Amino acid sequence: MATTKPRLLLAEDELNLGDVLKSYLEMSDFDVVLARDGEAAYKEFQSGEFDLCIFDVMMPKKDGFELAKDVRNTDKDIPIVFLTAKNLQEDVLNGFKEGGDDYIVKPFNSEELVYRIQSILKRSQQIRKRSQQKEFEIGKFHFNYPLRILSLDGQEDKLSPKEAELLKMFAQHKNDVLPRSKALTEIWEEDNYFTARSM
Repeated sequence: MATTKPRLLLAEDELNLGDVLKSYLEMSDFDVVLARDGEAAYKEFQSGEFDLCIFDVMMPKKDGFELAKDVRNTDKDIPIVFLTAKNLQEDVLNGFKEGGDDYIVKPFNSEELVYRIQSILKRSQQIRKRSQQKEFEIGKFHFNYPLRILSLDGQEDKLSPKEAELLKMFAQHKNDVLPRSKALTEIWEEDNYFTARSM
């Protein structure tokens, strides 16, 4: 049975790099849609389904960070990889702040990029699978997410909606780091001093 190739949205305004990268990714068994600027990329994103986005940061009409914001407003889970010539720590941090899953500085090794993409896609698929899970075993505890019930040895506690959401996120990130900002933006819908205190 044929498997569907992962579909990537590549936004890169540098003509040669865009064409070379598209060809290399296609040879590496990805289906790639190439856009030459941020606005064109967002139109492609709205009209198709993608497994991962690769955005150059410095592009005409709409830069990679603005594009990522727009994409995140539509789909908060799709992985985003930033490509850029800017390697200052401030820029890297900004990339992650705007929802990037990885930040790759030009010039880069194409083979390394492929391995990074494969790794992110694998992690993304695992998270998607876990997000469909409704019940969790946490140590000796049993957690029923739809009913918001945490039970141990026949004793049950009903959690508040936010407690249930937070516990579900912890369960989905088992043996992994759960960034505080991710929990705040997904559950409280805002990452600031007051929501952090509430959490």
